[in-house]
Amino acid sequence: EWGAFGDDGSLDLLRTCFDANVDQASINPGKQSFEKMISGMYLGEIARHILLRLTSLGVLFRGQQTQRLQTRDIFKTKFLSEIESDSLALRQVRAILEDLGLPLTSDDALMVLEVCQAVSQRAAQLCGAGVAAVVEKIRENRGLEELTVTVGVDGTLYKLHPHFSSLVAATVRKLAPRCVVTFLQSEDGSGKGAALVTAVACRLAQTACV
Repeated sequence: EWGAFGDDGSLDLLRTCFDANVDQASINPGKQSFEKMISGMYLGEIARHILLRLTSLGVLFRGQQTQRLQTRDIFKTKFLSEIESDSLALRQVRAILEDLGLPLTSDDALMVLEVCQAVSQRAAQLCGAGVAAVVEKIRENRGLEELTVTVGVDGTLYKLHPHFSSLVAATVRKLAPRCVVTFLQSEDGSGKGAALVTAVACRLAQTACV
């Protein structure tokens, strides 16, 4: 539950004007700052705002603003996963964007690819930094020279993006070198967690009544 990290301004040095645009258009401006920088729910919108800025500067799409690109949530996070797939050639990247009504050149396709890579990489590294901070704190609290721990992970972005999981793991290794972290994908992690908490609460309530 780290989504609200940064709501006190502690992430301001890392936040960009594109993050601010996404935040202001959200249903909860000023809240869930960290989530809005790393979650698949928001990465497509961050990328879209960057593409809009590059277009307004005349370095992308020949400077031609399109109504589709100005439409909120038109650029899905799944496009980042598809565009960054190692199996896709740039002409296929071009096809994805043309489906959005964005006529582009090969140079445009390459620039869009770089934008998607930058957005995904930042999100993965921020996520990895959060995990590294937690496991390192656990290691220190236990007074261990080295900590071996398994971290459960859930979410479509982690599962489907071609590079996100490896970037998270690499960041953790770099920032917490004395922690050996294994990532384990969990199915419906939030649902199972809620069920476990409920079960424990019921057990405690029954014990208290005895």
